Amino acid sequence: MAPRASGVGRSAHDVRLTVASKSGSILVVDDDRVNRMLLERTLTRSGHVVRTAENGREGLALLRAEPTDVVLLDIVMPELDGVAVLDQIKGDADLREIPVIMISALDDFASVVRCIELGADDYLPKPFDPVLLEARINAGLNKRRLHDLERARVHDVFARFLPESIVDEVMARTGGEVRLGGVRLVGTALFADIRNFTSFAESTPPGRVIDVLNRFFGEMGDAVLDNGGTLVTYLGDGLLAVFGAPVECGDHADRALATAREMLHMRLPRFNEWLRRLDEGEFRVGIGVSSGPFMSGNVGSERRLEYTAIGDTINTAARIEAHTKDVPHSVLLSEETRSLLADDVGLVFVDEIMLRGKTAATRLWGLTPGATSTTARRQIA
Repeated sequence: MAPRASGVGRSAHDVRLTVASKSGSILVVDDDRVNRMLLERTLTRSGHVVRTAENGREGLALLRAEPTDVVLLDIVMPELDGVAVLDQIKGDADLREIPVIMISALDDFASVVRCIELGADDYLPKPFDPVLLEARINAGLNKRRLHDLERARVHDVFARFLPESIVDEVMARTGGEVRLGGVRLVGTALFADIRNFTSFAESTPPGRVIDVLNRFFGEMGDAVLDNGGTLVTYLGDGLLAVFGAPVECGDHADRALATAREMLHMRLPRFNEWLRRLDEGEFRVGIGVSSGPFMSGNVGSERRLEYTAIGDTINTAARIEAHTKDVPHSVLLSEETRSLLADDVGLVFVDEIMLRGKTAATRLWGLTPGATSTTARRQIA
């Protein structure tokens, strides 16, 4: 069982509320009963929650069973000594960020050095000095809380454009670091745009324009995230999303089509109903979907990073969306996307055109107005 003190799923605000506290959960692993009792009594008196283990195996079991902020780990123990326990802690993605303070006798400094090289954060010599003990524990707690705060901040940032389940999966897999380096993969891109929004913006007060955009992006962005997609960016009155990145999945085309159906049949009518209550009429949308290889990852500078996706597949989705202005279909898909679908109910062949930048014609398929898959019908109901 993995520890639950990692910070995954906790917001940065939640973690900040605990940073000011000076108490924490301390695990003491020492085969000397007197030492355990002394440390437990001293640390409990300082307001900490203290658990004890008399050997390395028991200590590891406790670490994996309950949240722990700092470990006090004796070096010399029977069965499994402190060096072996430390090695297992630092080799476990769920445990490696827990600060470990080695407990050592003054004549065992060579072992202390070895432990520091393995990743131990500090050491506490025997016999214990209460002032030094408190300083070591506070330093470990501060390190742990700063790590949790940064982890929660990263979670909050990436949850803005990735489904939370995917953020949690990636963070669990990487030990809390979501770096999203550049990768090349096969996925599906979706570009959605509001029709005739420029004329609306030119004749409408700026505050109302922003309110309408935020409402539109809220509805359409939720459709992307609810179907397991990734929000890449907002472009004026449009948005770009990808499916199958940064976490690959085999049904990226089906997820994109499900999103397009949800946008058209559920999200857009609800958005237009809200507009009518404001006496603003209603809007149409254009949605272009394309599948194929593209690159994705973080780009930018040290001060500002953004997740992006680039490649011909992305450009094709945008150009397909633009073609919805010329045909009676709000949703158009490339032949590549249609060929990957497990469910193509409601799709009809529309046209074969030469898109800008292409050397071969692109076959386009449209979503018949009102046509929904079995899954989409359940969602709308």
